Amino acid sequence: MRSEAHVKKLGFDPERLERIQTWMARYVDAGKLPFAATLISRHGEPVWQGHTGQRDVETGKPYEPDTIARIYSMSKPVTAVGLMMLHEQALFHLDDPIEEFLPEFADLKVLRKGAGKLDEVEALTVKPTIHNLFTHTAGLTYGFQGGMLGEAYIKADVDFNPGGAGLAETTKKLAGMPLLFQPGQEWNYSVATDVLGRLIEVISGLPFDQYVSQNILAPLGMTDTGFEVPDDKIDRLASCYVPDDHGGMALNESGHDSKYRAGMVKTFSGGGGLLSTGGDYQRFAEMLRRGGNAGNERLLSPRTIEFMASNHLESDLASMGPATWCETSFSGVGFGLGVSVILNPARAQLSASIGDYGWGGMASTVFWVDPVEDMSVVYLTQLIPSDTYALRKELRTLVYQALVD
Repeated sequence: MRSEAHVKKLGFDPERLERIQTWMARYVDAGKLPFAATLISRHGEPVWQGHTGQRDVETGKPYEPDTIARIYSMSKPVTAVGLMMLHEQALFHLDDPIEEFLPEFADLKVLRKGAGKLDEVEALTVKPTIHNLFTHTAGLTYGFQGGMLGEAYIKADVDFNPGGAGLAETTKKLAGMPLLFQPGQEWNYSVATDVLGRLIEVISGLPFDQYVSQNILAPLGMTDTGFEVPDDKIDRLASCYVPDDHGGMALNESGHDSKYRAGMVKTFSGGGGLLSTGGDYQRFAEMLRRGGNAGNERLLSPRTIEFMASNHLESDLASMGPATWCETSFSGVGFGLGVSVILNPARAQLSASIGDYGWGGMASTVFWVDPVEDMSVVYLTQLIPSDTYALRKELRTLVYQALVD
């Protein structure tokens, strides 16, 4: 832990920061979370790190800083960075139709409004582009979001699950499904980022997992991050939980018997397949804060990072997507290339800066980068679904109430 003088120098009140520890312990001690861990950096220096709880409640193994957690959709910004690295080489345009690289998307149809069957479709009015994939406006969805098309996704196994048919085969099956809406007309959270992972394979000529490892994880020193967990690290993989019917938790997947064990993963999901530690993901967040600088080398230019963290929608998420989503309505929140972007903190009713950006994962994890305050925050736990408690909103309140200079 940093000295009080150092914490104050970085603009934080040490006593107010300790409220984060109290908050985390409140959820863990009540049996609502297995563990909680928070890492805060400002001006490139660690400000505060705290954790409490157990990585495996059943065996009593404590959470430790090298605990590996499922970060699920916090994989999306990593995938977005990977594809934008290829964009900086002028290997594709954002307005390129998807079918130029993935011909299986050439014959897409769109579900008619109010359709009762999957074959009630209409022709495309515009072809979906790579930009539509980045911004979740391509007309794709997720199976867990329900509805007729979501149920069809589950039946066809096109949610890019780790034990699936592989990235190329799953993408081809997905291309045989109708779109939920005409591209560009709405925002809908989806498997679009998984298709971006397949695009990386086609454009780079490398398997997606190898590309990510060689071009992002290795330069950043993210040695405990990947799509599967080696046998010699499996004891460090946290178990994952869901709420039970009594206000507590039930085991969803144990760490030791996880489907992410080495050799078991067949589909490398760019939308939700990575596992990481708090320290590893902080390295990724700090790379973004530094404008693409990875230390010994540069992953992206500052202008590319700024471009990714700009709102690429015509309005905010609440206007283009669901009226409510997770613990906020997403009023005043836009979406860029792989990350959400705060447009209006007052409308969003969040402690935030205009322009801060990030994303979260299904197991209640979250990160954000605040360019105004030159700060990054990473939070880990393992509870599905992410909207069980208002953790992200509360964490933001606690971080910014401690920032006093």
